[in-house]
Amino acid sequence: MGMWSIGAGALGAAALALLLANTDVFLSKPQKAALEYLEDIDLKTLEKEPRTLKAKELWEKNGAVIMAVRRPGCFLCREEAADLSSLKSMLDQLGVPLYAVVKEHIRTEVEDFQPYFKGEIFLDEKKKFYGPQRRKMMFMGFIRLGVWYNFFRAWNGGFSGNLEGEGFILGGVFVVGSGKQGILLEHREKEFGDKRGSHPTSRRKECCAERPRRI
Repeated sequence: MGMWSIGAGALGAAALALLLANTDVFLSKPQKAALEYLEDIDLKTLEKEPRTLKAKELWEKNGAVIMAVRRPGCFLCREEAADLSSLKSMLDQLGVPLYAVVKEHIRTEVEDFQPYFKGEIFLDEKKKFYGPQRRKMMFMGFIRLGVWYNFFRAWNGGFSGNLEGEGFILGGVFVVGSGKQGILLEHREKEFGDKRGSHPTSRRKECCAERPRRI
């Protein structure tokens, strides 16, 4: 009887842990970035002779759409990059550039990522685009049903990847207006491959369609 009680208790504890892991209880809440914070970030180009520039140069004239890539080799990030790149022709018509930032440059990871992303990529060595408060998802992510749904969606879409590089610091997407207009849209991943809620493609298209008035 004692062993059955211990087993039932352990099973109940595991079920509770699984339930809680699939809520937002243990997820760190994102802190919204101020324009002043983003403007002062140092970025590096990925040319043979890299140059350093302030992030505000990316959007100062025409605004910009910027993806903070969690990990270039991640097949979920490649799916997101392809999704954003599907807006490239619309952005080009509006004169709005598409950019990405990565937090590390390992071997050919960025080059291998480039076919999925139709914009210039910069290095953010200090990981400032992933702040002001960096959020991580560790191994808890692998027991979240939403993450597994995202896995299967990307697999079914034909995306593949590798395990190279740091992939626990969560990324996001920013739409920044020209000059001092500020951040028009900010999406922060809450789990691996999160494309729901505040930035489905239709929402991004809406935001792009408003660009002539707002940028």
